[in-house]
Amino acid sequence: MYLVTGATGGIGRRVVRLLRERDLSVRAFVRLTSRYGELEQRGAELFIGDLRQERDIQKACKGVQYIISTHGSGGDAQALDYRANIELIDQAKENGVEHFVFISVLGADRGYEDAPTFKAKRAVEKYLQSSGLNYTILRPAGLASNLIPLAEQFRQTGIYLLNGDAKNRTSIVSTDDLAQIAVDSVNLEGARNQIFPVGGPDVLKRQDIPRIFGRLFNKEPIVINPPLVVLDGLRNAIGFVNPQARKSLGTFRTLLANEFFCTADEIVNLELIFNLKLESLESFLQRYLGS
Repeated sequence: MYLVTGATGGIGRRVVRLLRERDLSVRAFVRLTSRYGELEQRGAELFIGDLRQERDIQKACKGVQYIISTHGSGGDAQALDYRANIELIDQAKENGVEHFVFISVLGADRGYEDAPTFKAKRAVEKYLQSSGLNYTILRPAGLASNLIPLAEQFRQTGIYLLNGDAKNRTSIVSTDDLAQIAVDSVNLEGARNQIFPVGGPDVLKRQDIPRIFGRLFNKEPIVINPPLVVLDGLRNAIGFVNPQARKSLGTFRTLLANEFFCTADEIVNLELIFNLKLESLESFLQRYLGS
């Protein structure tokens, strides 16, 4: 039995789909308010609960062999990125879980002090490494599925809001590839007790993304690129009213201000160990959005 947290998210939904396609038993941890009909139709066992509640995590972990943690923070890095994962690890030890797969983030080990999600993910990585469990930690550079709503907006308007330095590099990974890597990590000796940067095969500049959208929809992109100082002003203004929201925006600013890409050697190593050919961002978007 696999336990998948964040099962209705971009990664988790695909992980559950893959596991069920392989006729493997899956317990999908979902919120009551989430859309989980597809998971139920695919034959996943639903566990409706709240990752902020230790008792829910304890119940969800009973009788599972593998845990794949894919959930995000929803703006609450301390409760969800950190505490929920620590409790999952503790319960994995308690229940004799054979392998724990943790979706972290590329750059978690860079010491970004103003990014709560990065700090929480790194703390969980260290805790998992010292837990005695078999583990695989995956650090994606960015998820292709996150660009689908932006691409849909571009299809309608031809406008692309490019935040941050247009020349910063990224290697966004196909979310389908990431899900496959997460699932395969459990049974691959080469993935045991390893940390992998995970990106797509191409290192892109951020300014390349609206160009890809333009090719997909045969439109010349109108790019709006506000300077980071605009976000800084917004953060400071929000901070007077909501200090927690200001902290959450620190993670967003970190993502905009820095480069997140995998080296060619890292990609070759990933493809070799997991025996797959990583999909380009353009191919992913074409599959989901191409007419």
